[in-house]
Amino acid sequence: MLTDTGVERVYLACGSTDLRKSIDGLAAIVQQRFRLDPFSNCLFVFCNRNKDKIKILKWEYHGFWLFYKRLEQGKFKWPNDKTEVKKVTTREFRWLLDGLSIDQPKALKEVAVKRSI
Repeated sequence: MLTDTGVERVYLACGSTDLRKSIDGLAAIVQQRFRLDPFSNCLFVFCNRNKDKIKILKWEYHGFWLFYKRLEQGKFKWPNDKTEVKKVTTREFRWLLDGLSIDQPKALKEVAVKRSI
């Protein structure tokens, strides 16, 4: 089951990715193209050219999870810059999965709470 609980970061592989790639191919993209560690506690998200399918790579304890989502209607609001990996918050990631843009100017901003003892 895909949860973002405990996930440190979410990275989007902007532009399109050949989703015929399996775990090893996607992990190689994370390592070689984006210079990131696929074994870290992060989600790595890839989208196809038509923007109607995504794959999510996640390392957990002793193996990789590979999640796949195909939309029956509509498209993901996916960033287009093919050379970029974009770090997003888990909140922005949920927006993306719901068909929204990761840029939501009317969304309430997160409040930083100062705690005193």
